[in-house]
Amino acid sequence: MSESKVTRLRPAIISGKNKMARALWSIVYLFLFRPSPRVFHVWRAFLLRCFGADIGSSVRIYPSARIWAPWNLVMQDGSCLGEYVDCYSVARILLQKNAVVSQYSFLCAASRDISSLEKPLVVGDITVAENAWVAADVFVGPGVVIGEAAVVSARASVFKDVEAWTVVAGNPAVFVKRRVLK
Repeated sequence: MSESKVTRLRPAIISGKNKMARALWSIVYLFLFRPSPRVFHVWRAFLLRCFGADIGSSVRIYPSARIWAPWNLVMQDGSCLGEYVDCYSVARILLQKNAVVSQYSFLCAASRDISSLEKPLVVGDITVAENAWVAADVFVGPGVVIGEAAVVSARASVFKDVEAWTVVAGNPAVFVKRRVLK
């Protein structure tokens, strides 16, 4: 793990208040968010804002997307959480303008510190920068930054930062090529 990545991870603090808020969110998710019609993106954005999410305009949040802690979610204008995306938002997850996370992807902002036998929970913010695309069924680990206009190919696993304007693929994700627009 790179030194910069290690310094981005920090111990997790999950308070009783956090657990209560997640319990309430689970009820709202089950009865109001999840069963809402697919095109009701504004309704789901409203529900997330009620729980502290910072949601911009014209975002698309599909009803099957799962958000662990809405208060740690930031979605800027035009960003998208596709079908069955799982946001394990123990730490902040930021989708900048027009960032897209496609179906079945998993944004995992927490892990365990295996250098200790107690394996304490550690967290790291995830950023998907402006105009970046996380394709279908991608795993993004804690502390990762997906650079501006980068593309993470389907089924990749990302454990390190992805440079801007690059395409990565594989497990672990590796550089494939520079992204060039026509």
